[in-house]
Amino acid sequence: MGKKSSFSSSTSVWRYLQPRYYIKRPKRLALVLIVCVSLAWILYERKSLSMGHQEDILKLKKEVIRLQNKLEDVKGNIKDSAESIQNDEKVDKFTNDISVEDDPINLQRRDKVKDAMLHAWTSYEKYAWGKDELKPQSMYGVDNFGGLGATLVDSLDTLFIMGLDAQFERAKEWIAKSLSFDRNIEVSVFETTIRVLGGLLSTYDLSGDKVFLEKARDLADKLLPAWNTPSGIPYNRINLEYGNINNPPWARGNSILADSGSEQLEFIALSQRTKDPKYRQKAEKVIKELYRTFPEDGLLPIYLNPHTGAQSSGTITFGAMGDSFYEYLLKAWIQGNKTEVVTFYREMWEKSMKGLRSLIRKSTPSSFTYISEKLGNAVFDKMDELACFVPGMLALGSSGYDHEEANKMISLAEEVILI
Repeated sequence: MGKKSSFSSSTSVWRYLQPRYYIKRPKRLALVLIVCVSLAWILYERKSLSMGHQEDILKLKKEVIRLQNKLEDVKGNIKDSAESIQNDEKVDKFTNDISVEDDPINLQRRDKVKDAMLHAWTSYEKYAWGKDELKPQSMYGVDNFGGLGATLVDSLDTLFIMGLDAQFERAKEWIAKSLSFDRNIEVSVFETTIRVLGGLLSTYDLSGDKVFLEKARDLADKLLPAWNTPSGIPYNRINLEYGNINNPPWARGNSILADSGSEQLEFIALSQRTKDPKYRQKAEKVIKELYRTFPEDGLLPIYLNPHTGAQSSGTITFGAMGDSFYEYLLKAWIQGNKTEVVTFYREMWEKSMKGLRSLIRKSTPSSFTYISEKLGNAVFDKMDELACFVPGMLALGSSGYDHEEANKMISLAEEVILI
C-alpha cells in the first residue's frame, strides 16, 4: 500500500506540470517544481524509512534529477512568458478601450487615426457600399478588383481592432448575405488572395466567427484551379464561375514572380485553420519548384513560364512585380515557426539578400543608398517606390543571423531608409 501511494503521488504531481496547465502561470510552475524538489529530498533524507521503501527512493531520486533539469529550462522561459502575457493584457485593454497609462500626445494621435478611419469608412458606406473602391472626388463606387467588396473585406480587421462595433456588424452582415463567389467574373488571383482571402482569415482570427472562415474556404476553392499547370506555377487570372485561367496579354503568356510567389501565407494559414492540406500543397509547390534551380544570388526575373517552370527573361527588381516574392520567403519561414520543415524558405531568402547587396548603389553627389535594377548584365540606376519595404524586411530578418551579420543587415536597412 505504501509503495503504491508514493509512486501515484509523484505521477499526480507531474500531471499538473503539463504545459497546457501552466501556459499562463509561469511563476506557479516554478513554485510547484521547487516544492516537488524539496519534498522529494525531505522524503529521501528521512532515516525512519523502512528498507521496503528503497525502490521508491530510487524512483524519487530520478524524478528529482529530472525535475531539477526541468526547473532550469523553465527559469529561462519565465521572463519571456511573463512579458508575453503582459503584452497580451495590454493589447486586450487597448482593444476594449480600457484606460491605460499613456502619453497624452499618443492618445490624441490614436484618436486622430481613429477619426480618419471613421471619416473614410463613413464615406465608403454612404457612397460605395459593397463596391471595391470609393472614388472620393466623384463620390461613387467602382469595382477594380472583380466586385468582391475589396475595401469592405480588407477593412474588417481594422474595424474590429478599433472597437468600431456597429460598423463591424454591418460589414459582417454584408459578408454573410451579399458576398458570393459564384459569379462569372475574372479576377487577379494575387489581388484576391491578399485582399479578400487575407481579409477574411485575419477577421476570423480576431473574431472567431465561422462565417469568415467559411467564406475564405469557399473563395480559396474557387481560386485553386489557377495552380493546375504542369510546373505548379499558377496563372495569375481566373474566372471564378468557370475556372478558366490565363495571364495578362502584356506578360506574353508568362506568370508574374510577385504574384505567383506571394500567395503562400494566406493558403498555408487556411490549411492550418481548416486542417485541409490541399491549400498549402498547391501554394507551396511554387516555392519548391523555384527552390530546385534557385540561383546562388537568389535573384529571379519577374517572368516565369507556368508550363515549364523556367525563368523567362525580365527585369530583376525589388520593386513592382518582384517585391513581395522576397518578402514572403521571409514571412513564410516565420509563419512556420522557423522550424526545419520551412528552412528552405530561409535559405532562399538569405541567398536573395546576397543578391540584394550586389544591387546596392550610392547616388552622386548626395551619397544616398538605393537599390538598383538589373536586366541581363545591364544595371539600371532606378529604385522603384515599391522597393521601400526592404528596410523593414531587413530588420525583420536580421534576427535569424549571428550577431555580426545581423548588425550589417540593420545598418543596411538604416542606410536605405534615409533616402
